[in-house]
Amino acid sequence: MYTQFFGNFLINKGIITTEQLMEALEIQSSAHQKLGTLAIHAGYMTANEVEDVYIMQTHYDKRFGELAVKLGYLTQAQVEKLLKLQLPDYMKLGQVLVEKQWISNVDLENLVAEYCSAYEIYDLNLVIEQQELVEKLLSSFCSKENIEHPERIIPYMTLFFNNLIRFIGEDFTPLEIIPMPEVPTNFCVSQEIGGTLLSALDMEPQTAIAFACKYVDEEFTEFDEYVLASVEDFLNLHNGLYTVNMSNEHSIELKLEPPVIQEHTTLSTDSPAYLLPIIYPFGRINFIVSIL
Repeated sequence: MYTQFFGNFLINKGIITTEQLMEALEIQSSAHQKLGTLAIHAGYMTANEVEDVYIMQTHYDKRFGELAVKLGYLTQAQVEKLLKLQLPDYMKLGQVLVEKQWISNVDLENLVAEYCSAYEIYDLNLVIEQQELVEKLLSSFCSKENIEHPERIIPYMTLFFNNLIRFIGEDFTPLEIIPMPEVPTNFCVSQEIGGTLLSALDMEPQTAIAFACKYVDEEFTEFDEYVLASVEDFLNLHNGLYTVNMSNEHSIELKLEPPVIQEHTTLSTDSPAYLLPIIYPFGRINFIVSIL
């Protein structure tokens, strides 16, 4: 549930580097979830108890659940329940960090508790509660004093994160928003919305190929017109949904200008512009937004 900010939280605390995060995200996509991590997340066991079981496994060829029951840390019913659960993404990421020995299970337990407390993350199920959580996370994320018009950027960014999850995948981590009057680009697609907002997606060609594969669920191997069209279409779709929301919720009618492709140039605006780097296992995407 919008746990993509956990990686950003760890980077800001100096726990891991951006390079380590990218490596962990790549591993996370195929990692098998461990019963010990599930038990910590469910509150059935402490990190120290999980470590006790791991140590015991070095002496006995038995499953984690069997040893945890023998030590009195879990009941058989709890083991069966854990086997049916799925870890949230931030715990999957944490599990990889533990396996890489960049943090310990005790560190993970403490960091998750601090993260959930800071952002008031609970076991929410209602859509309205999820929306409130996203807005709270983004409000904190966009809280820098030098970010102008946060009340306009936050709804737009909320939709952007939703669309990344819906159409590309939820295995991403946003880094810090950087105010930048000029942004050097690699392969960039930009689009203006009715003279009120300019947004752009910028990425390396290989990243664009992987992005397009995710978006259209097809296999591309070359940086060609199909890849260009796919990235264009994603940005146009996102901005189109934003204009629909503005019309339905605020009776504001906005016009979309055609997307513009730029390569190896500098994107600049007269208004403040903000660069949001987003890390996926397949590469880094730079999202640029400017309130005109």
